[in-house]
Amino acid sequence: MAQTLYEKVFDKHVVRQLPSGQAQLLMGLHLLHEVTSPQAFAMIRERKLKVMFPERTFATVDHIVPTHTKLRPYEDTIAEEMLQSLEKSAQDFGIRFFSPTANENGVVHIVGPERGLTQPGMTICCGDSHTATHGAFGALAFGIGTSQIRDVLATQTLAMEKLKVRRIEVNGKLRPGVYAKDVILYIIQKLGVNGGVGYAYEYGGDVFDRFTMDERMTVCNMSIEGGARCGYVNPDQTTYDYLKGREYAPNGANWDKAVAYWESIKSDSGAKYDDVIRYKAEDIPPMVTWGITPAQSVGIEGAIPAAESFSVDERESVKEAYAYMDFKAGQPIVGTKIDVAFIGSCTNGRLSDFEEVVKVLKLGKHKVQANVRALVVPGSVQVRNDMLARGWDKVFADAGFSFREAGCSMCLAMNPDKLKGREVCASSSNRNFKGRQGSPQGRTLLMSPLMVAAAAVTGQVADARKVFGIS
Repeated sequence: MAQTLYEKVFDKHVVRQLPSGQAQLLMGLHLLHEVTSPQAFAMIRERKLKVMFPERTFATVDHIVPTHTKLRPYEDTIAEEMLQSLEKSAQDFGIRFFSPTANENGVVHIVGPERGLTQPGMTICCGDSHTATHGAFGALAFGIGTSQIRDVLATQTLAMEKLKVRRIEVNGKLRPGVYAKDVILYIIQKLGVNGGVGYAYEYGGDVFDRFTMDERMTVCNMSIEGGARCGYVNPDQTTYDYLKGREYAPNGANWDKAVAYWESIKSDSGAKYDDVIRYKAEDIPPMVTWGITPAQSVGIEGAIPAAESFSVDERESVKEAYAYMDFKAGQPIVGTKIDVAFIGSCTNGRLSDFEEVVKVLKLGKHKVQANVRALVVPGSVQVRNDMLARGWDKVFADAGFSFREAGCSMCLAMNPDKLKGREVCASSSNRNFKGRQGSPQGRTLLMSPLMVAAAAVTGQVADARKVFGIS
């Protein structure tokens, strides 16, 4: 019987059916960071338990890391305590730790793939909502809470219900100046923040077939913003080319066996889906959020929509967004003044994200506006080192951007990189919730890295295609 990748991988990892009707699912890879793991380790110690499979468990530090300095101890004593706690737990339980001391750290969803830990056919979990990123490799990747982290540390399993599967196809060719970030914002706008509840999203079609692994990761990263429990892309030659030769990837004869297995878990051509939705690539414009959820977005040439254009259930949220963001229905998004520009995060903090911006900045024609604070934050030390080797730090600095150390930075702002007061931030991150970037009154506009750059050099939301002459 033809099956989807989700069904195949889920079924292969079922340990047993539980009385609750859930499945006890083996986790192939458990990723940790400093924010959600200390309490879980405390519970393990309290029960005098061991980590069942330390060789399947890997840790790094990302959320609390300052990006303006690498000096220890951190000025924030709570951040320093969290880091020390993770360092000790990793040592006590024999867990591989990608540490700042060894210059190995980075955003957990960037470090895993670049090390070759993330592989097709895996079940992956992490105490972070954007774990869906790893689905770009044809893995089932879930964000989990602290009590579930405890469970996985102790048993390497999770209790889970089987999801429905929705296939989302994007066919055709994206227009110049439109990127993976625009694709996922468009999908979320169309389906809503609750549209994916109870679903795994399978992304396919011409656009995803052509996407690089970085682009696939950007889309899968924000599956959770559309309500889906996970999102994935079927593995293909692009996947295998990315993984080959990486530190934790199979090698030698094991590589050929791995590829054969990875090929076998792809969705079958006759697989049945609970829902199929198709979009035309040509219909997708550069997107910008205007509200307080990732679904409240508009094309760059569009205007803030009227509350009446939304369902009755959504109108209160829309009116709340108007008041918080200081927007009015019918107001164009172009021309919105910004105070801060942020390029980075697990959504858009990879080498290719910065490359798109470097292409236009290296010409030397554009400078960050004097009233704009602009940050460029690599997603990992490896990404930062690659940027340094290419001289991109100088390109950004010459244009007026502050080139930082690796970390989550202003995405969640659990570090010194925060908005102040009512500042408006053009951000390449993944969430525009109230207070998300460190200020209870701060306002976030999500967009692609190139659109952030356009906002930085003009001081307002602008069409990057017009600013940089892209056609």
